[in-house]
Amino acid sequence: MASAPPVKSGSGPPPPLPPGVARSGGPPPPPGMKALHSKKDTKLKRSKQMGNLYRLLKGKVEGSSLNGRTSHRKKTGSNSGGNSGQGMADALAEITKRSSYFQQIEEDVKNHSAAILELKSSIGSFRTKDMTDLTKFHKQVELHLEKLTDESQVLARFEEFPTKKLETIRMAVALYSKLEAIATTLKSWKVVSPVAQQLEKIESYFNKIKEEVDATDRNKDEESKRFKSHNIELDFSVLLRIKESMVDVSSNCIEVALKESKEAREAAKEVKSKSGSPSKMLWRAFQLAFRVYNFAGGQDERADRLTSELATEIETHPQI
Repeated sequence: MASAPPVKSGSGPPPPLPPGVARSGGPPPPPGMKALHSKKDTKLKRSKQMGNLYRLLKGKVEGSSLNGRTSHRKKTGSNSGGNSGQGMADALAEITKRSSYFQQIEEDVKNHSAAILELKSSIGSFRTKDMTDLTKFHKQVELHLEKLTDESQVLARFEEFPTKKLETIRMAVALYSKLEAIATTLKSWKVVSPVAQQLEKIESYFNKIKEEVDATDRNKDEESKRFKSHNIELDFSVLLRIKESMVDVSSNCIEVALKESKEAREAAKEVKSKSGSPSKMLWRAFQLAFRVYNFAGGQDERADRLTSELATEIETHPQI
């Protein structure tokens, strides 16, 4: 018995089914599903219909496979220029400058010694699971360190100062703040008509955050181990909040798209705009939903219902 041709792994969708031929079994689990299986408190679940709907609609609307998009990163190299020789005057000026500079460092060591010793103790003993406490502590530390002429030079004068832990605290705060900002942006996103303009903005933002969130999700176990070695337990549940909020934004977009499409049909006239035909606009909304589905590793009941309604609307809407 001949088996179906293997589906090539990658970011692109599988090829459409020939007319009249049904594929056995459901669609393959999207990336990220492994992570969702370990999370019992998420509302995102694998859809039984999403993959099949995507393949069928792609063949109906486009008639051919979508072209995969490959992002190319320009590699930039740094050219080190040769050091030009300095005249005697420049050399003397440099010596004077450095002398003044190191004098200031010694003054910082003397004037801020008590505060730095206190920081040494508080940073060394700091431990937390609370992101609010982490952010607050980080701000307090930076308020002291920003007063120094050269932080690394001054702290080097204090034996066994926990420099590595200080950098770990900074990394943890930077990572969490960035993820929290994404979650907040998605949570407060309002989708309004016209949906074509919203799709532009949503797709642009999704493309911007997807790679970074995916990379963080892949490396979170390694990062978590690094942070824990310094008694910091970063709250990576923010990743799940980002995925759930992205699904909500996509669903809101579908609702507006369906509303606009039905209003156009009720008006009994064809609507033409810069965004293309209504059917193409609906298909674009479905494509976004499918990408978000794979990104999130599933979708909730609302998204499952809306994508089904959207598929029906695409099939029944007159083509232009």
